Order: sequence, then structure tokens, then C-alpha cells
Amino acid sequence: MQQDKQAVTQTADQQTAVFGGGCFWCTEAVFSAMTGVLSVQSGYCGGSVQHPTYEQVCGKETGHIEVVKIVYDPKQVEFLSLLEVFFATHDPTTPGRQGNDVGPQYQSAVFYQDAAQLAACEQYMGHLEQARAYHAPICTELHATARFWPAEQYHAEYFALHPEQGYCQFVIAPKVDKFRKQFSSKLKT
Repeated sequence: MQQDKQAVTQTADQQTAVFGGGCFWCTEAVFSAMTGVLSVQSGYCGGSVQHPTYEQVCGKETGHIEVVKIVYDPKQVEFLSLLEVFFATHDPTTPGRQGNDVGPQYQSAVFYQDAAQLAACEQYMGHLEQARAYHAPICTELHATARFWPAEQYHAEYFALHPEQGYCQFVIAPKVDKFRKQFSSKLKT
């Protein structure tokens, strides 16, 4: 079966990265605070169903992974910096799982947009493995660019709009705090 691909424009002013780091609410909150990131959109990639819904993806039968599509200015932030933040703010060693979020939709993944992104991922992941940065082997999957399906609107800016919600306080806030402490030089001003 041929994958339905969506053309992603890579220009001198804007490039795209697509990361699956568990719950997209967490990943969106982290990257939204990063210098050089122009937009972050939650969605789904890699599955077999057209126009998947959150309920379908959570049903674990579509093959989609929860992802964020990051549009960034390569003059302000390099793809390698995005990778550093991605690998530091989720656990890339747990297949189909991030903490208590369990299922194939939470798989750590990068949907690389071109050969340069693939090479950067392979090199950076190799560096992390060689440095034994984690207690277990990295299981992040590398997939060629695939159709990005935007998540339902109520997922957009979830952490920013619902900071009092329990999941936001106990799961997302610690990840955002870790990002802010570890990467203070990469924060938007």
C-alpha cells in the first residue's frame, strides 16, 4: 500500500520537523516555548486511516502516532537543536509508551522530511547510544515523511489553555519545567 504523502515545503525561511514524543499535548507545550519555532500543531502520522479521529487513534487500530508538526526558522534554530530538546524531554527507550500513557500511538518517532534530517537523526541517536545517555537502548523509530493529519481543534494549545487540569499539572508541567531549566538559552523571550 502506498503511503499518502503530504508535501512539506522546506525553504530558506521555514522548515518542518515532525516528532512523536508521547502525548502531543506535552510535546506541543515544550516546543511552543522554543526560540525559532514559528508554530507547533498536534496531529497524527503514519497510520492507514484517512482523517483519523482522536478516538480512532486511541483505539490502537489505525497505526497512527501522536505527533507535533513544528515549523521553524532555520536561521534562528537548527534541526539539531530541535533533536536535542526532543530527546531530552521524553523517554526514547520505552516502545509504545511514555510514562502512564501506553499504546502504539505514544511511540517515540521522527518523521524526517529529507535526507539531511535522516542523517542528523541517525548521527545524533548514535551519539546518544555511544554516550550511554539512557538506561536502555533507544527505540525511537525513524520514518520517511508521511501524511500529517491535524488533531481536533480542542487539542490545540491544550497546556496553555488548561494549566489547572490534572494531567497538565502532573505530567506536562514537569516536562516544560525541565525544558526551561535545561535549555534556558533556547527559550522565547
